[in-house]
Amino acid sequence: MTKNKIFKSLLKQPNAFILPGAYDGMTARMVEEFGFPAIYATGAGISNSQLGWADVGLTTLTEVADVVSRMADVTTIPIVVDGDTGFGNAINVIRTVKSLERAGAAAIQLEDQVSPKKCGHFNGKQIISKTEMVNKIKAAVDSRTDENFTIIARTDATAINGIEDAIERANAYKEAGADVIFVEAPTTIEQLKAITAGVPNVPHILNMVEGGKTPLVSLKEAEELGFHIMLCANTVLRSAIKGIRESLSVLKRDESQENIHDYICTWEERQNLFKLHEVKKWEEKYLQDVEAKEVKIR
Repeated sequence: MTKNKIFKSLLKQPNAFILPGAYDGMTARMVEEFGFPAIYATGAGISNSQLGWADVGLTTLTEVADVVSRMADVTTIPIVVDGDTGFGNAINVIRTVKSLERAGAAAIQLEDQVSPKKCGHFNGKQIISKTEMVNKIKAAVDSRTDENFTIIARTDATAINGIEDAIERANAYKEAGADVIFVEAPTTIEQLKAITAGVPNVPHILNMVEGGKTPLVSLKEAEELGFHIMLCANTVLRSAIKGIRESLSVLKRDESQENIHDYICTWEERQNLFKLHEVKKWEEKYLQDVEAKEVKIR
């Protein structure tokens, strides 16, 4: 079964699931290692880790596709890609969908913010018209090469026009062909209930941002509220930042690695994660004769 079909099957299963974010090949490997069913290529995480800047629409399509291709190379589970606004208008969306499909994505998330966009939990967002976004969703649906490639439609209208407009937009995006609906940054449990009740018969994403605008709930609670995917987009990134800060603090303080072992993984854990044993097998299979010949030449 292809990754695209695997993700579609996840959407059909009765139980909700957690979708953790990753921002490079290493973190993608780790998400799969811990048994999660899919990976979210986080736009904010890619901007933060690769560019060193906040999530304010600075990344380009080619930069995101490059990261996604590296993730796809080293994992076997589906990758959902944060495609931001599609990096432009509906014509840009066509190229974005094709590029991310080639890179190995199983799904793309597109949002109705003005480009350049901002993180969904930042203030000062702006949105395009409902009609323009409907056309962008239609362009995405029409341009995918595999019908099992999932189109996720996100609306940021709640913070700007209110929950009623967000629900109206979500229904329009669903009608345009979106496979999954993502209403970003609701602020109350009542709004969460209104979203799933107001946009029926479609899987919903709930974005859990620690310290963000949406109240944090458990996976069980999210499922009871009618959500199918609990997105934890930058939990991994933020834990990495904390771990790096702690280890650097010890190194700076002690000017020694003697007390740093509680803050770092072991040598064996690192090499196992990055499949050194597989590389050694390839060396034995493909380089043995070459090395023997080189010895003779010398």
